[in-house]
Amino acid sequence: METSFVLLASLIVAIGSLATHSEARAFFVFGDSLVDNGNNNYLATTARADSPPYGIDYPTRQPTGRFSNGLNLPDILSEQLGTESPLPYLSPKLKGQNLLVGANFASAGIGILNDTGFQFLNVIRMYRQLQYFEQYQQQVSKLIGPAQTNQLVNQAVVLITVGGNDFVNNYYLVPFSSRSRQFSLPDYILFVLSEYEKLLMRLYELGARRVLVTGTGPMGCVPAELAMRSRTGSCDPELQRAAGLYNPQLNQLLSALNSDIGANVFIAVNTERMNNDFISDPRAYGFVTSKVACCGQGPFNGLGLCTPLSNLCPNRSLYAFWDPFHPSERANRFIVQQIMTGSNLYMNPMNLSSILAMDSWA
Repeated sequence: METSFVLLASLIVAIGSLATHSEARAFFVFGDSLVDNGNNNYLATTARADSPPYGIDYPTRQPTGRFSNGLNLPDILSEQLGTESPLPYLSPKLKGQNLLVGANFASAGIGILNDTGFQFLNVIRMYRQLQYFEQYQQQVSKLIGPAQTNQLVNQAVVLITVGGNDFVNNYYLVPFSSRSRQFSLPDYILFVLSEYEKLLMRLYELGARRVLVTGTGPMGCVPAELAMRSRTGSCDPELQRAAGLYNPQLNQLLSALNSDIGANVFIAVNTERMNNDFISDPRAYGFVTSKVACCGQGPFNGLGLCTPLSNLCPNRSLYAFWDPFHPSERANRFIVQQIMTGSNLYMNPMNLSSILAMDSWA
């Protein structure tokens, strides 16, 4: 009798895990260092996070190539989706059944524009990330066939996080940069968005149907910019102006694309507002500061890279920023919480929980 009960219980667990697996969606990630899970580890580039103290709070306590003390946005979103975090596309482990989880194509240092991130040498620019997405689909087709591959891609959740570097590491990289001499800020934004539109439409052509598109954060408030541009710790007004002009126009572009397509393919993720919440009132979110990075050196720990020689805070959960540019794991968790359940102020036209609920009834 006891044996029968154990067998029945095992069968129920097995059926449950199969059901969960069949309902799980693939997850694809495109973009820059905010979402890179380690692709740059395989490249000859200076944009790397493969040495301590990166990864100090990751489950293995080892650096993984994530620009975080622990988990980053794709990892935490994967937790919410009930799947493993997709492997970097360049990882030799991305083969067989692992392909069905999805893939992360992101590469630290890149932007929407091809000339963004030139100083980091060998990185995976956006057009190349989309080429890799095509290659990925060819690999999966060999595994499960073209029809099933199309279904996997159509039903997947896609995250694209890119654009901040086009300002921080291009337009404003140096005084009188080539792009700032070429364009006024409003004209530069129009140019960047016209290039972004091409990338987003290519993503749609490749089968993406549920695409979370993040805006830039409040770029003038990150510790790196405070260190270079602020004596008092107040956010840099010029970079804040750029974010304030760019993000609403990005939202307008996404609405226009959805209108042209006739479906809500592109979901605007208001990461400027999400970050501003804990930057403007860090103590309300349990942080001691949103100005000083946990790991770094110089004013606000905002200069240079996070290295074994940097200042390192003992409790990462008390800091909104892990290093001069990137949120801590805990800050990323607040961002994901808004992606999942946030109002239209944060997620437009709907949050991810609404998308998942709606699609489950489709």
